[in-house]
Amino acid sequence: MKIPKKQYIFICLLTLLSTLFFTCRKPQPAQQERLSPDTEKQTTLKEADLEPLPDGFCLLTDSIPDAILEIRYYSDNNFVGTCIDGYEEPVALITQKAASALRKASDEFHKKGYRIKIYDAYRPQRAVDHFVQWSKDPADTAMKSVFYPHIQKTTIFSRGYVARKSKHSRGSTVDMTLVDLKTGKEVDMGGSFDYFGDISRTKSESITAEQRQNRLLLRNIMVANGFYPVQGEWWHFTLCNEPYPNTYFDFPVKMYR
Repeated sequence: MKIPKKQYIFICLLTLLSTLFFTCRKPQPAQQERLSPDTEKQTTLKEADLEPLPDGFCLLTDSIPDAILEIRYYSDNNFVGTCIDGYEEPVALITQKAASALRKASDEFHKKGYRIKIYDAYRPQRAVDHFVQWSKDPADTAMKSVFYPHIQKTTIFSRGYVARKSKHSRGSTVDMTLVDLKTGKEVDMGGSFDYFGDISRTKSESITAEQRQNRLLLRNIMVANGFYPVQGEWWHFTLCNEPYPNTYFDFPVKMYR
């Protein structure tokens, strides 16, 4: 059957338009957002530069993600007044065994309305050596009014405030306090971290009954979960059955892969 000329032209135009329409709608390859060559190279290098964590250790926040970190020896807010040797990044490292016990304690604190705040955990031997060198300079008393106003700097080792071999260097010790979940404020412990004086004793007579109860809350839950305290430092706890009781490590405090 012969198709009229006008109808034939219409069919051809319709076919052409249909072909153009579906060609334009052909799916295009997805455009991936790419880093610039320099940024991509830096990212790759940074990941490659990370060393593996020493055996038996972990990042504390990998075990306890809601722990608050205020790593004092990475800052100048400490009794020396400067960042301490070996603290390359503001992270907390700890043995896996201690982390497991601390996780249980943290869960218990959380039920009572608190988060844990960490001032220090693993401490490399080179940091302790920095303390020793600092103690030999009698002229450097920049932080005396804040951390040791009533004692002579030359006596901090003999009095036991600082040791030439620290439990922290064995990897299973933490310095810590509590933070109220409702207010976001530190619990009043009646004294500050690393203060060299009688008020730092857990049962000091220089604090209020409420402050003493707060310290005992911290101590009792930590003890119940396998840590032992130091009477002269309300913030200090060491795992009872620590995995490396005779080893003093010296790898730096930083991120590891």
